[in-house]
Amino acid sequence: MSRVSYGFFAGCWIAVSLVLVSCSSPSYQPTKPWHTAEGFKNLHGAEKDTGFFDYWYMRWFGDVEWKDQAEQAHLIPVAEPDLAAIQSPDPDERIVTWVGHSTFLLQYQGMNVLTDPIFSERASPVSFAGPSRLTELPLSLHELPPIDAVVISHDHYDHLDEASILALGPDVHYYVPLKLKSWFVELGIAESQVTELDWWQSASLASGDLSVYATPSQHWSGRSLWDRFETLWASYVIDIGDWRVWFGGDTGYNEVQFKEIGERFAPVDLALNPVGAYLPRWFMEMPHVDPYQATLIHRDIGAKQSVTMHWGAFQLAAEGIQRTLDDIAAAREQAGLSEQEFQIMAVGETQQF
Repeated sequence: MSRVSYGFFAGCWIAVSLVLVSCSSPSYQPTKPWHTAEGFKNLHGAEKDTGFFDYWYMRWFGDVEWKDQAEQAHLIPVAEPDLAAIQSPDPDERIVTWVGHSTFLLQYQGMNVLTDPIFSERASPVSFAGPSRLTELPLSLHELPPIDAVVISHDHYDHLDEASILALGPDVHYYVPLKLKSWFVELGIAESQVTELDWWQSASLASGDLSVYATPSQHWSGRSLWDRFETLWASYVIDIGDWRVWFGGDTGYNEVQFKEIGERFAPVDLALNPVGAYLPRWFMEMPHVDPYQATLIHRDIGAKQSVTMHWGAFQLAAEGIQRTLDDIAAAREQAGLSEQEFQIMAVGETQQF
């Protein structure tokens, strides 16, 4: 068994065996179509009906070949971040640094915004097991500028990392989906520093020119076997001044919700577009787009440019790194998009948009 495979199994087993994070059942009654008495649901397509044991059976006894991404890690493009631009940014430049997976640093007009920050070595509830990084972390927390705001898409361990949240300190403002605020408060974050948003709700940061709009995604939530669907999941439109960024978080595709986002918010200057963890499709299609579906999202939301994400950091599915790169290139060609319109950033790369 490879190091990555063993680590992933061990992390899943620990997540199942130890309920490290518990969420109380919501007491509210449904008020919107995606609300239920127990939590939340997706509105379009098949609902998620698989879990850990289905994953385990598929992973070890299914007929899908699992590539060892650690063996192909040398194929992942890696760059040194521009620390001068990150730590002393030109306020008139739109600067993006990809830390890896779904973690981006967005900088413009004096604002510093992080998406789904995970700076830990593993995407796991524990530090000694679970999916580990395929490349070295390109940027450490102490190399970041003071962060004004953090946007959280949902509560899965590869998107909501406790150690990273604790390290960011008390002055950051968090934008989170419904029913996730209590997790931050229990961690010691002041209630005033956490804003919960339902789909189509928005909030602005009083201390800067930042507006955050929660938009739909097709996914699920839960940090154990006992709290699935109790907190909401979301994508986001992030307006920093006159710069509009869409952050996809983690999502599958449907032909309704992303077009609705486009109808309300197009044009989008930059989409941070998930493309990874998509094979086998019968298991991954509901919660994860493949690269071609990511190009459909690019079109539906009216994006001028997309940057691919949610790949190249942690192995979460069967596809290899070369397959991911090939599928991104094929999807881009099929959609008639240029490398600039639908691009691959290097892990750690800092770029002006």
